[in-house]
Amino acid sequence: MGNASFLWNAMTKSITGGLIALTISDRYASIVSVHGLSMYPTFNSSTNTFLGSLSDDYVLVEKFCLANYKFTDGDVIVFRSPNNHKEKHIKRIIAMPGDWIKVPHSYDMLKIPEGHCWVEGDNSASSLDSRSFGPVPLGLVQGRVTHIVWPPQRVGQVRRSIPEGRFSL
Repeated sequence: MGNASFLWNAMTKSITGGLIALTISDRYASIVSVHGLSMYPTFNSSTNTFLGSLSDDYVLVEKFCLANYKFTDGDVIVFRSPNNHKEKHIKRIIAMPGDWIKVPHSYDMLKIPEGHCWVEGDNSASSLDSRSFGPVPLGLVQGRVTHIVWPPQRVGQVRRSIPEGRFSL
């Protein structure tokens, strides 16, 4: 009888803890791994193919900004790909709704439509971003990256900045 009671208590505490963790992850903050070199040198500055995912950066994504789409130029965001909603991307916001931006490698100027933003990777040579799929709907944004939490030697705040030569009007 005591054994069954112990198991029942352990199971209910585990389920409760899991539901609390799921709520926090869904509503407030989560931790996401960063793969690839599209945001180099901000993320994954030390690549090691031998260690694989152990050398990937893990970042804290806060979700309070989603309430009223409180983003600014230079924020690093996590969003669902406009082409494949199963994929998540991490990029930097270059322009917000209503801003004008010079399209890279073109003489064209583009006005960012309402409800959209223009995103680019810090490493433009290895980045699939708005230059490929256009402005991103703000409804696809999952949160703003605030800190690197892994690996230990890279723990710190993610700076809000615009890459040199990129700006909106």
